[in-house]
Amino acid sequence: MALTATIRNFKVELADIDRNIYETIEFKLAQHPSEKLDRVVVRVLARALAHEESLEFGRGLSNVEEPALWSKSATGQIELWIDVGAPSATRIHRASKQSKRVCIFSDKNTTGLKKEWGGQRIHQAQDIDLVMFNPSFIVSLAENIDRQNHWMVTITDGYLNVGCNEKSFDCQLEKLTVADFAE
Repeated sequence: MALTATIRNFKVELADIDRNIYETIEFKLAQHPSEKLDRVVVRVLARALAHEESLEFGRGLSNVEEPALWSKSATGQIELWIDVGAPSATRIHRASKQSKRVCIFSDKNTTGLKKEWGGQRIHQAQDIDLVMFNPSFIVSLAENIDRQNHWMVTITDGYLNVGCNEKSFDCQLEKLTVADFAE
């Protein structure tokens, strides 16, 4: 018997003071049977931090040709490709050629990223944003995920605070580029 995805519902009250965005975002997220909760957290945070109207989840682990999130133009051109974790250099290279912008959100250690991307050819690596989360921050949020989730996400001066289940978690966002690891 095949395992099925777990559907998780999110209501995110977003206050991105850095970008002057104040919205409530509601969405369903399908967690692949092999997907760990820490990856789910990074996908949800990527959805909130990169918020724009046309941003939607890809089919993720069930379709390796699609990113974790993306937005497309009316003509089908990929405007924004978002991956999470530590995608391969080949994947990032291909995404950078297919999309106007590429962004990666990761909680992986920098040594692993340098090993994965170092010395590899990545198209326009200097233009690919990389947002790093503290791994312990991600684990703490993962321990508080349910099927129904209500998060309050605030970003100010690159500092992220997430309130959920009457608890508060925070971390400083580290904003780099893929080129910082691909050299």
